[in-house]
Amino acid sequence: MTELDLRTAVAATQPGVRADLERLVSIPSIAFDGFDHSHVQRSAEAVAELLRGAGLPDVKIVSAGGQPAVIGRRPAPPGAPTVLLYAHHDVQPIGDASQWQTPPFTATERDGRLYGRGAADDKAGVMAHVSALRAYGDDLPVGVVVFVEGEEEFGSDSLERLLVEHRDEIAADVIVIADSGNWDVGVPALTTSLRGIVNFFVDVRTLDHAVHSGMFGGVFPDALMTLVRLLGTLHDDAGDVAVAGLVRGQASALDYPEDRLRHESGAVEGLQLVGTGRVVDRMWTKPSVSILGIDAPPTNAAPNALVPTARAKVSVRIAPGDNPKKAYDAVTAHLEARVPWGASVSVSLEHDGEPCVIDASGPMYDAARAAFREAWDGTDPVDIGVGGSIPFIATFQSLFPDAAILVTGVEDPHARAHGPNESLHLGEFGRVCLAEALLLRNVAQVKR
Repeated sequence: MTELDLRTAVAATQPGVRADLERLVSIPSIAFDGFDHSHVQRSAEAVAELLRGAGLPDVKIVSAGGQPAVIGRRPAPPGAPTVLLYAHHDVQPIGDASQWQTPPFTATERDGRLYGRGAADDKAGVMAHVSALRAYGDDLPVGVVVFVEGEEEFGSDSLERLLVEHRDEIAADVIVIADSGNWDVGVPALTTSLRGIVNFFVDVRTLDHAVHSGMFGGVFPDALMTLVRLLGTLHDDAGDVAVAGLVRGQASALDYPEDRLRHESGAVEGLQLVGTGRVVDRMWTKPSVSILGIDAPPTNAAPNALVPTARAKVSVRIAPGDNPKKAYDAVTAHLEARVPWGASVSVSLEHDGEPCVIDASGPMYDAARAAFREAWDGTDPVDIGVGGSIPFIATFQSLFPDAAILVTGVEDPHARAHGPNESLHLGEFGRVCLAEALLLRNVAQVKR
């Protein structure tokens, strides 16, 4: 197909792709504990139906003890390469429902964006793959394996078992992971580095039971003040992470202007930035520590008593080149050495994931950049890092060391993935769909 033919074909898919995306968004496919996992199964079945309808003759729902994933396959024409297209159909919980301006599981268009949980992360990734398949119909120039995971947002605990079990079925020359974002609206990007993650709990105990705050306050510390003091040691006065032994690196030479950063993040007026060094270093190649939650009595039910125990959930994003096991040991040693007033402290791992660096050089990466350039009407793509984590990329690198891994995505800086009012820029989504179709054509040409 010529570029004009592909543009026409992709454009023709968009109304149906949009409608199917809205149907996927309506399914609350949350893989977290405590949610109704029948919706995850329903989402997997919907994805399988979409892949069959897009012309893949071999589609099945699989599991390795976790949530259901979908694998769809179409063999390569003689001499052509095979491309693995990855996305995930599970989504994050909605958080505080009162912060959503529209119902989170009803796709709603407003000002050129489609709002809803999963509209960007990552059901739009699923539909970008479907759009490319529909555009080619029976004329796919490459073999295709579509792998749509069902528990990425919950840590991909069973993914490695799935990949090993189905390794021969999903082996590919090129792997496209549609779970990242672009540099800006109108500026495409390849993601070439991602931070890893170490999530853990910190438990503090000062007493074996609650006691009267008037009788014993001023003599013994309560667990909350102890926990707050301990968590405060994780950063220095400038806001840099103060844990010794964590890797720190330098990012690419991109400039991230502070006014743009503030606008895209929704920072309140007057809020100071924490840390030192370039913004992209702080976001992509240096560690960060976030306090995600604290278990404590709610204020409207708190008695006048010293709280005996308190728990915090902490997330450390580790730089490319670091090791999550070593990072966990470093932060555990830091906390154990600094717990104040002789209180009892314990640290327990929730989950971790590897950082990664991708060498984005070679003909397949050139093919991807050329596809992006065409889809964005001559705008050159940039290589970016991402402060978030996709730990399974390291697994793909290990299992398929000869494959070119292309980390792409549909998100933009205003997508608000994981937060209230997640949304998809519909104009950018159209370009993403075209870029993927062009990429399949370019990959086939490189192989020839």
